[in-house]
Amino acid sequence: MASVNKVILVGNCTRDPEVRYTPKGTAVTDLGLAMNRYYSSDGGEKREETTFVDVTLWGRQAEVAAEYLKKGRPVYIEGRLQMDSWEDKNSGQKRSKLKVVGEQMQLLGSREGGGGGGGGDAGFQQGSGNAPAQQGGQESGGNDGAQFASGDDDDIPF
Repeated sequence: MASVNKVILVGNCTRDPEVRYTPKGTAVTDLGLAMNRYYSSDGGEKREETTFVDVTLWGRQAEVAAEYLKKGRPVYIEGRLQMDSWEDKNSGQKRSKLKVVGEQMQLLGSREGGGGGGGGDAGFQQGSGNAPAQQGGQESGGNDGAQFASGDDDDIPF
């Protein structure tokens, strides 16, 4: 039987990401994401539930996240679940945590410090590996997969 391990998250960063590098020079960063869920209880009372998730990004995505994401900024993440296990240094107990390994990232919201023009999506999407990122269903044509919306009126579908 086939298996599927796919996670899609849209949330806000809980802290400023910091990039670090492995001994082989690969960039890695850890993000904290907060997602809010609003619902009504059986008695009709409005409630809010917040879920916090740790996300790890690798390579160029990690560098882009550290450069453009800040605490509170909205972001879209596609990835997979991964179980991390380790031994606690203080107690010697085995510990584990479920986290998300990001495979695609898209910045949401408006760019900071931008001039005039409407807000909306920042238009950045970062692919994983050498596959080009998709922007509006079109290939970006770059090796890193980084793409910014061009703002050409010819591309507007109306």
